[in-house]
Amino acid sequence: MISVEEYLEKVLALVNPTKVTQTTIGEGLGRVLAEDLTARLPVPPFSNSAMDGFAVRSADLGESVTHLRVVGDIPAGATATPVLAEGQAARIMTGAPLPAGADAVVQVEKTNQQPGDVPLPEFVEVEQVSSGANVRYEGEDIQLGQVAVERGQVWTPAVAAAAASVGYGVVRLRERPRVAVLATGSELVHAGEKIEFGQIPDSNSVLIAGLVQEFGGEVVITESVADEPCQFRGALERAGAVGADLIVTSGAVSTGAFEVVRQVLDGQIEFVKVAMQPGKPQACGTVNLDGRDVAVLGLPGNPVSVFVSSWVYLRPLLAAFQERQAKWPESTAVTEDGWKSPIGRLQFIPLHVENGKARQIHSLGSGSHLVASFHKANALGVIPADVERVDPGDTIVIRPLKGL
Repeated sequence: MISVEEYLEKVLALVNPTKVTQTTIGEGLGRVLAEDLTARLPVPPFSNSAMDGFAVRSADLGESVTHLRVVGDIPAGATATPVLAEGQAARIMTGAPLPAGADAVVQVEKTNQQPGDVPLPEFVEVEQVSSGANVRYEGEDIQLGQVAVERGQVWTPAVAAAAASVGYGVVRLRERPRVAVLATGSELVHAGEKIEFGQIPDSNSVLIAGLVQEFGGEVVITESVADEPCQFRGALERAGAVGADLIVTSGAVSTGAFEVVRQVLDGQIEFVKVAMQPGKPQACGTVNLDGRDVAVLGLPGNPVSVFVSSWVYLRPLLAAFQERQAKWPESTAVTEDGWKSPIGRLQFIPLHVENGKARQIHSLGSGSHLVASFHKANALGVIPADVERVDPGDTIVIRPLKGL
């Protein structure tokens, strides 16, 4: 057996980064930025008011109320402003540019004027404020030439807004990796259809396709394939024809008599045993389809093995296709129950964690067939290979699957 880390290196070696395309900033959500965005504009782009009120020279203000002459009105969007001389003020709206000579804004509530759409007064009485009060200074968030967004960021509405604020309308984003999902097994029946004796619903293709999308990929084919080499070859050809960057299979990678993935691809991809539970049988490599080398990730067939293997291998693989690091934070939790762990294998056990307490989601533990239960997990417990048993009250490492 090889370690999880050794196998992950083999998986990541399959990567051929996806293409980069010019994309308007309002599109491409979920894709990955392929370049650093250096600020073409400072943020804010000019010093402006943080309040509706009156722009003033703080040096003019006394300890009590000060009487100032009002020399202008400055709405948001103003392209010109008055210059304040000694003893002068200008009415100003939130976001409007600070006039030359002013260094503070007195909010309207601290004056003798009414807020809202009222006539511009000739004079205003203001309370004392210090220099810089209620002023947003040019470049206080991002200065011209600073890196505002680093490459490798997932493109989100917040990132798009940041790009717009520093002067970008078009950016370079990596395309999502195109993924074909092939669930193997003659026993599989499409979800929702009637099953006969010896048949089971195909949950793996649904699971993998959903995780591909969650992890940033684009699903181009989802099929269940019988344990017939000719059918599997046909599915591979269809995956190649639609331009798949990656083919993910489930099942048929072990040593049984009807392992169709091994029957068709042995000698082209590598079949290994990984020191992990669940998910010991794994396979990866590339196949040539229509003159292209297409990556293949062969997952085990049991649903919990598929789920765990997808988080451990598929998630970082899809990120690497977009030249992104797939961070997976660690924390700890205290167990409320106990279970056995296989010596010599790293155990990933689905858990529900709440308030720092972890409990198993099923009394049978990490059984790889427990497909109806693992949706309750919000974390995987990671139990070292030299641990034979976890007892109630033990502190273990956990990795989140969703918000804890």
